[in-house]
Amino acid sequence: MTQESPPPDSTAAPAGPDAFEFPQATLDSVTQLIAAAQGGQPGAWDRVYALLYNDLHEAASLQIRRRWRRGSKRSPTSLINRTWLRLNQDKLTLNNRQHLLAVLSQAMRYALLDEVRRLKRLKYEESYLADKADPHYEPSYDPDLDQLLSIDRALEALSAVEPRLTQLVEMRYFAGMSDIEIGEALGLTDRTIRRDWRKARAFLAAHLRVGPDLDGEDDAA
Repeated sequence: MTQESPPPDSTAAPAGPDAFEFPQATLDSVTQLIAAAQGGQPGAWDRVYALLYNDLHEAASLQIRRRWRRGSKRSPTSLINRTWLRLNQDKLTLNNRQHLLAVLSQAMRYALLDEVRRLKRLKYEESYLADKADPHYEPSYDPDLDQLLSIDRALEALSAVEPRLTQLVEMRYFAGMSDIEIGEALGLTDRTIRRDWRKARAFLAAHLRVGPDLDGEDDAA
């Protein structure tokens, strides 16, 4: 898949002796950029977006492969943009890259749900207006997308019991974060993350009545 380029950073740092020196877009610089963004520095959020774009693109591409049939023209960039727009930047309090990715994982979950519900509404409109005598009529809505709505309901049930496990599923399943990144975001050890993941998968499997291998990976731990 050809990766789209992120929007250009058109907001330059202000000139003058008090101008903020934006660091190069490396993983080590994200904490400094987040601090600058939360401090109201013009252009800082644009740089944070550019810095995390590859991570977000990978996560969005994975979700599109999971949710839509092969050949879908849906763009990872569109999903990324909807995810980013869900952030209330004025109310965010973030510490580092992992913390921001954790917040974005929930935003991506809800951005996906918005899209699925929009498509579901379109399906009913198409069904109502379509000529049912037409043998070639096919609604554009993919019934497999209903699984995401089921997963969302299961996560709501899990959140009522153990909210931390819901956070873990969001970070791993929707944002593709590693155990190390999740541990850093939640302040937990790798062993605890693996244990919690097994618990979360067992809960969701029972709720969904499907196999526990929700991410397509075997858990050998």
